[in-house]
Amino acid sequence: KKNMIEREKKRRRLYEKFKLKKAQLVAALQATDDFNEKLKIQAKLQKIPRNSAQVRLRNRCWKTGRGRGVYRDFGLCRHALREMANEGYLPGVIKSSW
Repeated sequence: KKNMIEREKKRRRLYEKFKLKKAQLVAALQATDDFNEKLKIQAKLQKIPRNSAQVRLRNRCWKTGRGRGVYRDFGLCRHALREMANEGYLPGVIKSSW
């Protein structure tokens, strides 16, 4: 699970690094009408690493590294959230009863 967390950190770093460059290239691509120029810009876009794409980012639990069932408010997966809430580590979180 450590490698998945590190891979996700790498993807976040790459996304932040290439975000501005990609936005500039996309804007230039939309602004130009010349076909050859569009091909050159498209070639530059293809050289940007795939792991720098925003769609490849995944919310992961900071405690366990789990990628599914992650609550954004806490950054925890449902298992870790339940465990920490029952132990009283999350202030204001209580078990619901009705």
